[in-house]
Amino acid sequence: MEDVKQATRLAALPVISVEPFLHPDSHPGKLSTAAALHAACSQYGFFYLDLTSYVDPSETEELTRLAREFFALPQEEKDKISLSREDGARGYARMEENVTNGKADNHEGIDFYRPVDNPDRTKPIWGENQWPAVPGFKEKYEVWVEKMKKLGMIVMEAMAIGLGMSPDEWAQLRNNVDESFWAMRVIGYPPLPNDHDGFSCGAHKDYGCLTFLYADPTPGALQVYINQPGLVVEADSGLPAERAVEEEGCWINADPIPGCVVCNIGEMWEVWTNGLYKSTLHRVVHKGSNYRIPFFFEPNFHAHIEPLPAALRLQEEDRRVRGIDKPVKMYTPLVYGDFLLKKVGSNFDTGKGRYDAD
Repeated sequence: MEDVKQATRLAALPVISVEPFLHPDSHPGKLSTAAALHAACSQYGFFYLDLTSYVDPSETEELTRLAREFFALPQEEKDKISLSREDGARGYARMEENVTNGKADNHEGIDFYRPVDNPDRTKPIWGENQWPAVPGFKEKYEVWVEKMKKLGMIVMEAMAIGLGMSPDEWAQLRNNVDESFWAMRVIGYPPLPNDHDGFSCGAHKDYGCLTFLYADPTPGALQVYINQPGLVVEADSGLPAERAVEEEGCWINADPIPGCVVCNIGEMWEVWTNGLYKSTLHRVVHKGSNYRIPFFFEPNFHAHIEPLPAALRLQEEDRRVRGIDKPVKMYTPLVYGDFLLKKVGSNFDTGKGRYDAD
């Protein structure tokens, strides 16, 4: 019985406070926070960030109010900032316009990206952001963008310490994210119909760097696939019985925790760590009616992404301890902007969505 209880506890995502890294001096909690992030990224690829000392709850409440005001507008008003009026990536997407794994997602949303020089709406993601005419929307969300960009650098530094990177190595990594080609979505979820052939958002991995999700209070909406043998889910979790690979893992709920955002790593961290960290499958099955705001902290558009020496050192040490002689398989280097264009450019393809596999 004790083993089952332990397994159930393991199926809960860790909660990590960023508070030590909000101080410019050498706060005694920095090393433990960095170690906790390393463990969470190695084991889950998902965790909670406690932002109670960084974000005032009134900020997120106001963002939610503004989102609610926009999504309550008549359809013709929302369509005035439609994706089709810009570059196909920035702007409003109607219900079921976004597609994952060949099935329409049951949500609507607005997408924003880092502003670019010389915008050109005929090029994917190279247009201009379209802001709702709702009073205060642009101003309040731009403040949130700046706060999340700062948070991204905080978490990146903590992760660099957790990987054992030297100051020079962190400086090199920082140069690849200091002009983050960030993205943000404001998503409206109606209740998922029982007869809907799909999900609120189908199972996918994020392809960038770090995702910070401000989630509404609806329980059981965000589900994370934990690919570890022996994990169990509490009987009253509300999750569907289906499991992707029952012998290897299971879906668990990542329910909202007050004062926290849910954070997960994207595929760029897989490349940086040569697979030491894994981007994790997740999906949304929303039975309520509410709003979520994921912010994607990404590398610079022209960043060259390749395995980091610190991650390779950890892998080599692990292989030495385990007596393994076979060479480590190396991830292929890439340029983030090229990778992003392949993903987002698929929005122009009929029947294929941004989260589909290549």
